[in-house]
Amino acid sequence: MGLGGLVAIPILVVLTWLFLPGGETWDHLKTTTLFPMIWTTGQLMVLVAIFSTLLGVSTAWLVSATDFPLRRLFAWALVLPLAAPAYVIAYLYTDLLDYNGPVQMSLRSLFGWSTANQYWFPQIRSLPGAAIMLSLVLYPYIYLLSRAAFGASAGQHFEAARSLGSTPWQAFLATALPAARPAIAGGLALVLMETLADYGVVEYFAIQTFSTGIFRVWFAMGDQAAALKLAGVMFLFVVALVTMEAASRRGKISSEISNNKMARLPLTGVKATAAIIICALPVVFGCLIPLARLGYLSIQSGDQLWGNNFLQFAYNSISVALIAAAVACIIALILAYASRLSPSPITKGAIRLSTLGYALPGALLAVGLLAPFSSVDRSLTLFLRDQLGWQGGLILTGTVIMLVYAYLIRFLTVAYNSIRSGLTIISSSMDAAARSLGATPFDVVKKIHLPLIRPSLIAAGLLVFVDVMRELPATLILRPSNFETLATRVYRLASDERLAEASTAALVIILVGLIPTFLLGRSKQ
Repeated sequence: MGLGGLVAIPILVVLTWLFLPGGETWDHLKTTTLFPMIWTTGQLMVLVAIFSTLLGVSTAWLVSATDFPLRRLFAWALVLPLAAPAYVIAYLYTDLLDYNGPVQMSLRSLFGWSTANQYWFPQIRSLPGAAIMLSLVLYPYIYLLSRAAFGASAGQHFEAARSLGSTPWQAFLATALPAARPAIAGGLALVLMETLADYGVVEYFAIQTFSTGIFRVWFAMGDQAAALKLAGVMFLFVVALVTMEAASRRGKISSEISNNKMARLPLTGVKATAAIIICALPVVFGCLIPLARLGYLSIQSGDQLWGNNFLQFAYNSISVALIAAAVACIIALILAYASRLSPSPITKGAIRLSTLGYALPGALLAVGLLAPFSSVDRSLTLFLRDQLGWQGGLILTGTVIMLVYAYLIRFLTVAYNSIRSGLTIISSSMDAAARSLGATPFDVVKKIHLPLIRPSLIAAGLLVFVDVMRELPATLILRPSNFETLATRVYRLASDERLAEASTAALVIILVGLIPTFLLGRSKQ
């Protein structure tokens, strides 16, 4: 219950402000930008949902149900774009596709065009452009869950329909797709949560969403009350997505993979070529081109602070990521064991509350923490100064402690889900047998459980580590002064149109993220 209460603090603060008066700034927002902000956010989510679903479902079906050259390669390679932060992809493609970028300059040189009036080129800094950038790195959520579903009962339904004379396309639409609907909806909910949480892409593309609105109201206008009210409206979107995710898990699809694997349809000729192209496009545009371009820029120019200063940025990122990953794994282990030993409604409710943080966008989480802790921290600092002669600054806000706390709330769900899945494969009869031989509960955990769940524990730590490395909104708001991470370094340089310098930090973030992403893709085959 205590852990659930700690996670619930920002939620309760935001919900409370939803019903409190917001002042003149809030009144101004309601009459000018609030509804356009809601409309723009909704449009972005719809576009990302369409693009991500098309990419995720089509590639998952091809890998699961058909056989073509390079299929095994694409089975894990399609997960790799998940390693790239969306804001890095947005910075990169803006540099490539803008008027003065290498693509348009090459077109003008090739065809003899001299001005933009002589040809049409899509505008990358637009709402559809932002949706494409986000979809390129978020579709693997849908791909992974859809692939698992197509390999389970959805595949069995497909084969049954085929045995009754349906064509592959008819069987897919009539049986496999409806059977996989809960898994697709679950992946889509994750995609939309990440879309709602995004700040880097929409800020760079000058698109007014909740995340950019909260930043502008809090920092540019200096109105905490209005920012919290805006976060409250944003939280309603979060509640809708969490409800959607929970409803998706009430579907009828079985999570068990059939022992008799679905017979894959062999593709040859034009069909095989089309399958290769469909699977290659998201990998090329979501991973290979970004890596190649960032590598080229890093070698050609790179960060001017390469050396001790850059190593400090890397050290800051790695240190807070390691601390957050370690703490998250410890707490997730406690929660998983609590669920295993005492699966009561109270325990389940507390765990559900504790793991709700992943649905909270970074901007919402940050303002929900700063509001209560800033006043508490000021009072605590004054008390320590008056009573104990404390000469330092604030103890919580503006420190690494608050930053790690925010990371813990945000990514505890990732660690918990991984560790819980590892514990579920350990039979309770094994615990009873060990206890009957005189083993203490500590001995059972140390000698039986930990060795068996070590892969899940390592996976949990790696996933949290990578998520913290690329987290941007919460880091921008909560980091200490002069505390720069690789993510904030990329953001600051790219915002100043210095992508060549930002390429070094961006490349490091992606390369670090590729390690667990690669392992995740291989393990799900």
